[in-house]
Amino acid sequence: MARRLTVFADGGARGNPGPAATGFVVKDSSGKIIHQQGKFIGKATNNVAEYQAVIEALKWIKSSIQYPVSSIQFFLDSKLIVNQLNGLFKVKEIKMRNLIIKVRQLEREVGGNVSYQTIPREKNSLADGLVNQAIDKRLFHRAKCDLIN
Repeated sequence: MARRLTVFADGGARGNPGPAATGFVVKDSSGKIIHQQGKFIGKATNNVAEYQAVIEALKWIKSSIQYPVSSIQFFLDSKLIVNQLNGLFKVKEIKMRNLIIKVRQLEREVGGNVSYQTIPREKNSLADGLVNQAIDKRLFHRAKCDLIN
């Protein structure tokens, strides 16, 4: 039996560009969280981090979900990224085009219907928190190393 997944994804950078991270939360069809992850991705823009969050979520689903997936509904708080992924806005920058190509490739590999919808930032707080934790952890670790050296 194919199942539905819901993904709350976010990406962010401190400065634009600046230290950046991704965060995503995957829920099963009953609304139970089956995975959550934050990842530091280095120096990037907010938009690159948002796309990378979608990519990281799709990669996790591809490698970890052992049953057929009928649909994946993504919720993001970036209207720009959602409108680009839904084909409503053109993407002119080559780096962003390459990220969309990667998303489309992963969508095909995962299978099922993949959709994207915007939500208010406050409804995406868990994914946003994972982004901030990943950045804070990296910056804290770097500051700690600087103090030792």
